[in-house]
Amino acid sequence: MQQLDGVFAALSDPTRRSILARLAKGEATVMELAEPFDMTQPAVSRHLKVLETAGLILRRAEGTTRPCRLAAGGIDTIEQWLAMLHKALARNYERLDAILAADKSAKRRSKR
Repeated sequence: MQQLDGVFAALSDPTRRSILARLAKGEATVMELAEPFDMTQPAVSRHLKVLETAGLILRRAEGTTRPCRLAAGGIDTIEQWLAMLHKALARNYERLDAILAADKSAKRRSKR
């Protein structure tokens, strides 16, 4: 759960979500990621550090640049959590369907 908390905390910031959306198109350097934002490169680097700590991106050293790309781990964490919620919701609907079917069947029997 702690990893999930870190992922959602990272996703709570619109700048970080924008960075992830950009990285969905492919790898990019810090300077390329900083381009559309009205903030300094160090500020963007701090956002990248949060995303990296949450396991949402990976960075590597390539000479003087640090290209970034999406990491599957953070997204997998979210998907597992959402899958658990989807299963719980499906069970709730199945129980409701069973109750409604039983009620409908009881009403048919009482009309006879």
